[in-house]
Amino acid sequence: MALGDCWKQLSWFYYQYLLVTALYMLEPWERTVFNSLLISVAAMAVYTGYVFMPQHIMAILHYFEVVQ
Repeated sequence: MALGDCWKQLSWFYYQYLLVTALYMLEPWERTVFNSLLISVAAMAVYTGYVFMPQHIMAILHYFEVVQ
C-alpha cells in the first residue's frame, strides 16, 4: 500500500509541475523536448558547480587569509 501512496504522491507532484510550468498545453513530444533541455541545463549547472566551486572557495579563503 505504501508503494501505491508513493506513486500517487509522485504523480500529484508531476501534475503540479505540469500546471505551474504550463506544460499541459504542449504535445507530448514538445513536453519531452522541454524536459530534456531542462534536465540537461540542470545537469550542466550541477557539474559546473562540482568542478569549479572548490577552486573559487579556495581563492576566497586565500584572499581572506583563512588558509595559507
